[in-house]
Amino acid sequence: MLVEVEKIAKFPGSPLLAQVKTPVGRTAVRWCGEPTAGPGEYHVEWTVDEDTFWGRNAKAAVGTDPEIRPGGHCVVLQGRLNLMEDGAGILDLDGTVILLDLAAPLPDGIEGTWVELYIERENVALYPYEL
Repeated sequence: MLVEVEKIAKFPGSPLLAQVKTPVGRTAVRWCGEPTAGPGEYHVEWTVDEDTFWGRNAKAAVGTDPEIRPGGHCVVLQGRLNLMEDGAGILDLDGTVILLDLAAPLPDGIEGTWVELYIERENVALYPYEL
């Protein structure tokens, strides 16, 4: 996904955080690129370093549009949830695929639906890459 990094900051007791603007919203998440990177556009891979627990940090979405937004100390990722053959989850966020570790099987009928994930912002990471 192409994102615009607005600023990168380090706060005491937390990892490097980037304030980013995406085609589907803006939020602050962990930055895994160069600490000296400045504002600008970057192609990034999104990762979630937290197990997905249905009913705890994942629930059915009200809307049917991809969205990224802040939610206190969390990041809310809204997209379509699918399963891989090995049982891992995939969140489709406007064409960007984010792999998810599922803590337990999903309830019946959830696969292929719109969901919201509530993930601690330090557990959502951006890895920039060159095309």
